Amino acid sequence: MVIERFGVYLVTLDPTVGAEMRKSRPCVAVSPDEMHRHLDTVIIAPLTTKRRGYPTRVPCIFAGRNGEIALDQIRAVDQSRLKKRIGKLDAATASTTSRRLVRMFR
Repeated sequence: MVIERFGVYLVTLDPTVGAEMRKSRPCVAVSPDEMHRHLDTVIIAPLTTKRRGYPTRVPCIFAGRNGEIALDQIRAVDQSRLKKRIGKLDAATASTTSRRLVRMFR
């Protein structure tokens, strides 16, 4: 599978520890495409349907459902955890996600 930045993939997150998001869920690939071509890991941010309004979350609509991209839960996972591609973020949400990541890591 070719992994694309801002693509949405079904990712198996288990096993987890503590407050980490669990189970298989849609996640956004936030790492650059260059990384996907050269490493066996991808940096993902889980999608959630629970609206928290945290400054580290980006509101989005994906597959007709309202939710948030949980940038406070980003992590690197092996590419084998990505089970299938289920879509891609729209350009506006991808841009907001990029800006929020930059602001988080200043």
